[in-house]
Order: sequence, then C-alpha cells, then structure tokens
Amino acid sequence: MPTAENHPRLLLDTHVWIWLLEGVQGSLSARAMELLNRSSTHGRLLVSVISVWEVAILVAKRRISLTQPLDVWVSAGLSAPGVRLAPLTPEIAIESTRLPGVLHGDPADRIMIATARAMAASLMTCDRAILGYANAGHLQALDARVIDR
Repeated sequence: MPTAENHPRLLLDTHVWIWLLEGVQGSLSARAMELLNRSSTHGRLLVSVISVWEVAILVAKRRISLTQPLDVWVSAGLSAPGVRLAPLTPEIAIESTRLPGVLHGDPADRIMIATARAMAASLMTCDRAILGYANAGHLQALDARVIDR
C-alpha cells in the first residue's frame, strides 16, 4: 500500500508554481517533475495563498507576464489536478514571526516556511536562503533544480 512517504505533501514556492504553470523549460529538474506529478496524482500539492498575492504583485509591477489574464491563471493554477490552496491561518501568521534559527525578514518567505512547517510539507524551491535554512534543520525543503531523493 502506498504511504505518505511515497507521495509527499509538497508546498510549491511561488517561482516553482509559476514555472510549472507557464511550462518554463529547464527550470525544474526531471526528478522534480516526477515528484510533482506523483504528488499531484495523489492530491498532495499545495500552493500558499501568499503565492497568489506574490504572483499578483509581480504582474502588477510588470516583473512577469503570464500566458493568461491573472484571474484566469490563478483559477486554473488552483484547480489543476491534485492542487490544494494552503490558507494563511492565524497560527501560521504567528508562527512566521517565531521561526527558529536565523532567516531574513522577507514576510512572504517567512509565511511560506511557516505554512510548510504547519502542514508537514516539504517546500519545493530554488531559493538559496530557504534551502540554507532547511539545511540548518528548521524546514523540510527540496531544491527544484537538483533533487537527489
């Protein structure tokens, strides 16, 4: 019988979500794509509500352009097979201010990390600061460019 270990719960960092939905070639490793597909099949992909906000900010500032209007893109991204929206709860908001260890002050990253911790999910990211924080033992994270598990 499959276990949660075989189908990990994955929280997608904002850039990973964008790359996945936009089909940005070469952004994610083949192994990351396998893991994403496997987790999706079992309904274990999470997108934080803070990622929706980050994408909207990036579009508003014209730092990214999407293949669809923002509202349509977000709706499609959140209704993709196996994807669930991870809410921003009061507990997660509070936890984001109490994270152990040393981490920069970016509120979106702190909320993303607190969300992953609260939901017992691995955060799939390419962010070096977050990966370093995970290497210090404070978070389960996977490098979306190089996954060796």
